[in-house]
Amino acid sequence: MPLATTRRTGLVDQVIEQLRAAVAQGDWPLGTRIPTEVELGEQLGVGRNTVREAVRALAHTGLLEVRQGDGTYVRATSEVSGAIRRLCGSELREVLQVRRTLEAEGARLAALSRTEEEVAELWSLLARRETELRERRWEDFAHTDAEFHTAVVRAGHNGLLTELHRGLTEVITASVAATSSITPGVHHVPEIGHEGLAEAIAERDPDRAAAEACGFLDELLERVERA
Repeated sequence: MPLATTRRTGLVDQVIEQLRAAVAQGDWPLGTRIPTEVELGEQLGVGRNTVREAVRALAHTGLLEVRQGDGTYVRATSEVSGAIRRLCGSELREVLQVRRTLEAEGARLAALSRTEEEVAELWSLLARRETELRERRWEDFAHTDAEFHTAVVRAGHNGLLTELHRGLTEVITASVAATSSITPGVHHVPEIGHEGLAEAIAERDPDRAAAEACGFLDELLERVERA
């Protein structure tokens, strides 16, 4: 990962910005252990204490996680995501409720604002999702499913809603994976399809799109309540 050598003013802030950029750009994917303080100091041309202070600041925001005796790991892709993860915690019911609010409005806006290219992207993601389901590739399925929902919200062309949803992406992926273990046999949960949602968006039907987005999440919420 190429890191620019820092200037000698505001060193901690500069290191924070470079570490944040490395996470946001995917140089350090989610769950990755980042280089040690010594290694980062050598790459950036700063002291170990400067790196430690920057890492501590990003750990406080939820972007990084310091595990004593093990190292520092990427916990979220942005401070927004880190904050949401702290708020939602591991409570699946709350995560699904937040998803319902954001994605219902996102689907409605997508039906009004989507482009033909965005519709094509939705169908492509659904095709990949179906393949991963058929091949029982559950981890890939969870990521593709989350990517589909992100694409729906992005097609609404509301920057603030998209940013909030992007911050929820990791939690959404975790919630999809969690719903796969609500009942024995992972194949029970992915039976919920999204073709109706894609069709409503393609046909520019905002009311149906919102209803489709709410429908499958309501079903997941019911399964959580029964579990």
